[in-house]
This record gives sequence, C-alpha cells and structure tokens, in this order.
Amino acid sequence: MTLLSTTGKVGKRTLLSLTVAGVLMAGACSPRIDVHGNLPEEDTISEIRPGESSRTQVVNLLGTPSTMSTFQDDVWYYIGQRNEQLAFFRPEALERKVLKVQFGTNDIVSDKQLYTLAEGQEIELVERETPTEGQDITILQQLLGNIGRFNAGQGESGRGNTGPTTGTPGAPGGSGGGSGGIF
Repeated sequence: MTLLSTTGKVGKRTLLSLTVAGVLMAGACSPRIDVHGNLPEEDTISEIRPGESSRTQVVNLLGTPSTMSTFQDDVWYYIGQRNEQLAFFRPEALERKVLKVQFGTNDIVSDKQLYTLAEGQEIELVERETPTEGQDITILQQLLGNIGRFNAGQGESGRGNTGPTTGTPGAPGGSGGGSGGIF
C-alpha cells in the first residue's frame, strides 16, 4: 500500500513539473518584433510640405536620411522596416516604409513620396557564374606539373642568370638562347 501511494505522488509531481515546463516553453515562443531603420509616423511625414519645408526642417523632423541618391545630391531616402520573428524561423516583414524627399532650388522640398510594403517588388537573383579562362586542373596535376621546374641555386626565377640583353642571340652574354651569362 505504501508503494502505490508513493508512486501516485511521484506521478503527480512529474505531471505538474511537465505542465509548468510546457507553459514556460510556450511563453518563450512568443514572436519578437524588431524595427530596423527610420519608420517615420504619418503625422510627422505630413509636416513636410513641398514648396515650404527646407532641408534643415526635414533633418529636424526626421533626422539624417538612411541614404542619399548616388547621382543626385538633392534626393534623400528614409528607409525603415518592422519584422516579426518566431523562434528560429525566417523573419517576416510586417511593415516597410521608404520615404523619398526631393529638394529643389534653395534647398526647399520639391516633392515627397511614400512607398510601403504593398508597393514593393520581389527581385529575382541571377545565379549565373562568369566563366574564367584557363584549364581546370586538380591539385595533384598542379603538384606533378611543378616537378622539374625548380633549379636550386639559380636565382629566384628558377631560370638562371641570362646576362645582359645585348649581343648575339645564343652567344655567351647575349640575349636569348637560355645560355648562362658571364656572371
């Protein structure tokens, strides 16, 4: 009788421990929200008025831009994204904003455009490789191909000293022929 009552208590404790561990693990799997970049609010964006707002006012409202146009100094981009990630899965974009602010003469805003996640487009990556010239040889072919190319004691290049480049080809001290010089 004592064996059954002891087994029942151990079973209840084990069940209670497993339940608590399950609740804690489920709580640890709540999604994580990350914000990257600058996500300006709609009311802040509405304060930027084309034809009225200056470059200084834009910086005071939104801060420095995420990036500037490569070819035009008068276009600024504010880029931000909010992601949700559950455990080890790939993050999913919940919100994305790209604010383009273009300046005209006298550093006054001439145009602003807001692009959202719905207006984004997937870009398909090209997986081609650029071919290289030459031969595809193995490491073994490289090692065996170098046997006999090294002449110890004949300079750094391994060809020996060919002497001056003037004179008769093939003659000692002349150019060409591979004959050794007078050195």
